[in-house]
Amino acid sequence: MNGPVLGLDPGTAVTGYGVVEPAPGRVGRLVECGVIRTDPRQHIWSRLDALYEGVNELIVRHGPAAVAIETVFYGKNARSALTLGQTRGVLLLAAARTGVEIAEFAPAAVKRCVVGAGGGGAVKAQVGYMVQRLLGLTRPPAPSDAADGVARAQTYLRTRGGQGKAAAGRGGQT
Repeated sequence: MNGPVLGLDPGTAVTGYGVVEPAPGRVGRLVECGVIRTDPRQHIWSRLDALYEGVNELIVRHGPAAVAIETVFYGKNARSALTLGQTRGVLLLAAARTGVEIAEFAPAAVKRCVVGAGGGGAVKAQVGYMVQRLLGLTRPPAPSDAADGVARAQTYLRTRGGQGKAAAGRGGQT
């Protein structure tokens, strides 16, 4: 695989990201992680524009070979699901316009891949701790949204980047 993987944890207020490059015999090497924050006082279209610009800037700066993003999940709050769908759409558009490979992973699949077989219901602190351990970091990436972005990138590397034996699902989703 040529180039790092950009993992994204979509959120309208806070989108977490992690850039991880392949490393022989390891789950990868952390290049950068952080969050893109938007102003909750702004209109949704301004916030979505800021997210698009932020992700586009990350893609230009790091030249990832792939972008790994969370799939849509079903929740009890329809408004939250709709807003998350808008956010995902903008992030997917930013990635698609650059021509990089896009891989989608269900939240439980990321947790199982990073935390272990019983980790499908892991809490954010567990994911952060395992990201720290797997990448040999001195502390978990912070905030937890950044750790979730890193976990998505790690999941891509382990399932698609030749670092593990997990199988990819239909339509690019795991």
